[in-house]
Amino acid sequence: MTETTPYDADRARFSRQALARLVLCDHAADVADGAAGLVATGNDPDTGPGGRVSQAFQLAGLAERALVSAVIYERERGSSWTEIAQYLGIGPAEAEERFAAMLDDWNTAFEVPYRVDDGRKRIPQLPTAAYDPAWACDRLDTWAGNRLILVNDERPVSSGLVMAVPEELPSVNP
Repeated sequence: MTETTPYDADRARFSRQALARLVLCDHAADVADGAAGLVATGNDPDTGPGGRVSQAFQLAGLAERALVSAVIYERERGSSWTEIAQYLGIGPAEAEERFAAMLDDWNTAFEVPYRVDDGRKRIPQLPTAAYDPAWACDRLDTWAGNRLILVNDERPVSSGLVMAVPEELPSVNP
């Protein structure tokens, strides 16, 4: 299905690198929020046996999702598999093999923006932050502004994104 999406115009303002960075920001915020739930001790008596392990396990899953997003972002900004692999402590071929399927899914989502569920409902294939980047910028700027006390930027997330280069206007010949 190659139909247009309701957010195509908004998404066109962003480079693929910026969209990948927004997804990474979104997943990093989920990790931070998940980790914050493990900090306070006041509700420990309300947590059943093994409950904190459950939270930590969920946090590990969120961190893995953030790692995948970081790899996709690094590939979008031109990092080689060798450069990525050095931070993972593995070889470049192993890094590429580990993340190739997720990178393929990312690339395919730009060509096929939806999958059809039971022939009725269209399911977006891009992560929400890339599918609706204007919403993601607003949400993440607010999130970061409320939590990052040493950042003195009105738009701490969206101000650093690499936006798409506007298409050249056609020249008018006299």
